Amino acid sequence: MPEHGSVPSLASTLQQQLADALTAALPDAGTADPLLRRSDRADFQANGILALAKKLKGNPRELAGRVTAALPAGELIQDIEVSGPGFLNITLADRAIVETLAARAADTGGRLGVPVDAAAGTTVIDYAQPNVAKEMHVGHLRSAVIGDAMVRILEFTGESVVRRHHIGDWGTQFGMLIQYLIEHPGALKHEGDAADGEAAMSTLNRVYKASRALFDSDEEFKARSRDRVVALQAGDPETLELWQGFVDESKIYFHSVFDKLDMEVRDPDIVGESGYNDMLEETCRILEETGVAVRSEGALCVFFDDVLGPDGNKVPLIVKKTNGGYGYAATDLSAIRDRVQNLKADTLLYVVDARQSLHFKMVFETARRAGWLNEDVQAVQLAFGTVLGKDGKPFKTREGETVRLEDLLDEAVSRATAVVREKAEKVGLSEDEIVENGRYVGIGAVKYADLSTSAVRDYKFDLDQMVSLHGDTSVYLQYAYARIQSILRKAGDAVPAAHPELALAPAERALGLHLDQFGEVLSEVASGYEPHKLAAYLYQLASHLTTFYDQCQVLSPDNAPEVVENRLFLVDLTARTLHRGMELLGIRTPERL
Repeated sequence: MPEHGSVPSLASTLQQQLADALTAALPDAGTADPLLRRSDRADFQANGILALAKKLKGNPRELAGRVTAALPAGELIQDIEVSGPGFLNITLADRAIVETLAARAADTGGRLGVPVDAAAGTTVIDYAQPNVAKEMHVGHLRSAVIGDAMVRILEFTGESVVRRHHIGDWGTQFGMLIQYLIEHPGALKHEGDAADGEAAMSTLNRVYKASRALFDSDEEFKARSRDRVVALQAGDPETLELWQGFVDESKIYFHSVFDKLDMEVRDPDIVGESGYNDMLEETCRILEETGVAVRSEGALCVFFDDVLGPDGNKVPLIVKKTNGGYGYAATDLSAIRDRVQNLKADTLLYVVDARQSLHFKMVFETARRAGWLNEDVQAVQLAFGTVLGKDGKPFKTREGETVRLEDLLDEAVSRATAVVREKAEKVGLSEDEIVENGRYVGIGAVKYADLSTSAVRDYKFDLDQMVSLHGDTSVYLQYAYARIQSILRKAGDAVPAAHPELALAPAERALGLHLDQFGEVLSEVASGYEPHKLAAYLYQLASHLTTFYDQCQVLSPDNAPEVVENRLFLVDLTARTLHRGMELLGIRTPERL
């Protein structure tokens, strides 16, 4: 088969054959959906004939018989029976399952036969948005992890993806910070490696606390700080140079955290609030001239009929404040203009906390009224819930402070390394492998716990559960992958090879049918922005593998050579699917664990 060739799934092939049979047997029905789904009674069940029978005023069982007779003779269907009031229970041929999987395995492009969407467009995805001069905390975790997974999944399915990290790098606090730097030269210098993220954050923290203390206690310094904000917004060269120092120092820190998260964040993709500063006035002018925004008590506002305060009055989106300053709305609307008009986006995807949903609803509606969003360009908020502690309350330290993201990741790696070390002697891991696998398992555990939960839901952060070898965890999936690699190493001269002529055991069939669903699941995940569905698919795949191991020994001397080869083929394709799926979630799969 050609490189990057797509392989139709068994379900899609069967769906098409049933649709053609419906048209042939029931020409009066027009285009009809067979309503095909997986079934406990057979491989698939088609329920669409019931609705057609009502429409045609016919006997559903008799119509089902006609559709069955119209199906083409071939190697796809092993058995089909009419059940109940006209359901079709369909069992596929073992040969068809193995041949389809063999075509997937032969895809040398590494896509496992998953098609590329030829109609895909351009998505700008806004995720991982830390604030300059501030530590990243557990609240920053979900945007980064969910966003990174969606970038990978969308790109794999064919979308052209532009990453944007809308960091908080503008605003009144920088007047305070810059003024402090002017009066305390050299305060941003830190000891040690210039690329040391922890040292950079320690320095930023020290400067922030010192400047805040001075700002709160010294009215003259406070006044000088406010003047410095004006200088910053006016583009004063000295002020901008000092501001850039804070941004650069913060980026050293950001990159150190993202490296721990095993995520790539590139400098050109970091376009913060400041990146749209030159557009703000024009954005406001366009909104006011077109009547989308109006003056209210000196501020430039957009009103909505369905956004009301407790008093029943309309709550506006404030684009420009009474004092002439710009709110978040002006920046977000300018970003939309840039992403649509300059980056040519078809979709704007915002991976942002659910608590900001009202803000983005108002921003998106304003952009629609202005014509920046329309039938050809959509904006979507992939809203996510809160990270909770074991007590079900927002995750905090014992002192009630927000948990630093670095501390949390370090603890996850430490716990995971202890789990890996327990198994290391049995597997024969070196110390370097223990440390590396501990990192992969710990970070994978944090990511998977997040991604296996529907984004909009809150979830409990429980490290003990996350690094468990049992249950719905990344460690369970990583262990399944490593176990397959162990079997392949022990196979000796036996090699994975498909044997379509063999009959499949029930566990082999279940594993094979699930493997064939990979592409369909990815399509659903990409279109609905639901990475938790990919996590669920991979967990089910590992569960099917466990059942397969229990019922079908792979390397038994009692097996005929072709049975060994076929079972090696099934586990090898399972490993490749697990590896690809976990990679799309941003999680590593160690070869030995």
